[in-house]
Amino acid sequence: MSPEQYVQDKAAGSGSSFYYAFLFLPPPRRAAITAFYAFCREVDDVVDETSDAGVAATKLAWWRKEVASAFAGQPSHPVMRALMPHVANYDIRAEHLQAVIEGCQMDLDQTRYLDFAGLQRYCHLVAGVVGEVASGIFGRSEPATIKYAHTLGQALQLTNIIRDVGDDARRGRIYLPVSELQQFDVKAHEILKREKPWGYSERFTALMQFQAQRAHRLYDEALALLPEADRRTQKTGLMMANIYRALLREIEAEQFQVLHQRISLTPLRKLWIAMRTNWRGR
Repeated sequence: MSPEQYVQDKAAGSGSSFYYAFLFLPPPRRAAITAFYAFCREVDDVVDETSDAGVAATKLAWWRKEVASAFAGQPSHPVMRALMPHVANYDIRAEHLQAVIEGCQMDLDQTRYLDFAGLQRYCHLVAGVVGEVASGIFGRSEPATIKYAHTLGQALQLTNIIRDVGDDARRGRIYLPVSELQQFDVKAHEILKREKPWGYSERFTALMQFQAQRAHRLYDEALALLPEADRRTQKTGLMMANIYRALLREIEAEQFQVLHQRISLTPLRKLWIAMRTNWRGR
């Protein structure tokens, strides 16, 4: 299997909403973002699919060395072999990839965040930096587009956190800040039980509404930051924003029933939202 086929299979097999947006890119940009996304999936899977934290840490250390070797001209993993031909064209730097690995390392080092400032650091590494790289691949001409992409990345990550409260609890993780659990009088053990009626309450719903409102503010902030000159080239990012915001609204409509199930959009709906964004340009 070629490196290009490997990253294609990795992206398509993930079931991610991002994949549907990538379909609308020109082939060179689509190849670059697919390889970069496959890298992000590889390192994220190290944490999510490896039960032994020591083994996961060893694998992340291997990825740090692989990134360094790849940028020194000696990539060995199919993902890096697929990605390296694109790094010069789209200003993808080793520090970008190392930041993503650092964010995944945080998943091994801590399972709670005391406040939103701490969670923001995590979101910066695993989503903000990813947004910046993606915006370069999509095509940008204005410096302000970097801030837009970083903010959008954080909005997408917060949507993921809201959607995955139950899945994360199954792994013993709670990304919702401790200070905000305390603010709404939601106990960690209520979330970790992941079942009715323990986890669901008016207090939990209020906490989740607070999280959703923050995510919506970030979407609005990101869209306001996008320069008109880059709106056409950043259309792929707008597709992602619209797909994820539709997911957030679906979760809201379901009254945040995210502890015992994973709420998602159908592939057809994701594709329709991407197509509609492509036609409308927003």
